[in-house]
Amino acid sequence: MKTELKAKFLQHMLKKQEAEAGFTLIELLVVIIIIGILSAIALPSFLNQANKAKQSEAKTYVGSMNRGQQAYFLENSQFAPNMELLGVGIKTSTTNYQYNIVLANNGSTNASATAQGESLKPALKAYVGLVQLGQVAATSEATTLAVLCENNAAGAGNAATPATSATGPTCASGTAAIIK
Repeated sequence: MKTELKAKFLQHMLKKQEAEAGFTLIELLVVIIIIGILSAIALPSFLNQANKAKQSEAKTYVGSMNRGQQAYFLENSQFAPNMELLGVGIKTSTTNYQYNIVLANNGSTNASATAQGESLKPALKAYVGLVQLGQVAATSEATTLAVLCENNAAGAGNAATPATSATGPTCASGTAAIIK
């Protein structure tokens, strides 16, 4: 009887050791491979979202510069030649972008003002806005027309300057209109 008791005790101990064994090497490798595949899929998507967040800074700033130029023209009958006179509280340089204003005289005083958001990093798109003088056909009153354009491809540098026309500014080739 003692032999049977010993045998049952040994069986009980073996079962207890199997329950506490843990993970096998193959199980750990499968988990690591699954985590690797998921991270390979998610990481590019995450980095793309981070770049979009950085680009929203430039969209907002250049759009604000356009609206600031329209307000400045309403008060002064000309466009602001620099950021200080524009008075919208935008820094001329940030970590990701350099901002500036370019005026063009097309036969009249300050016929258009270009707001540039130059990308300083190759992963970010550049933005450019243009405000031009226009006329309301029915009343022949002077008004301002604006467009905000985004480069189609990412890369450091400026976006191509939009073209002015009688119907209003249009984005240059290689760029797409964001707000019109």
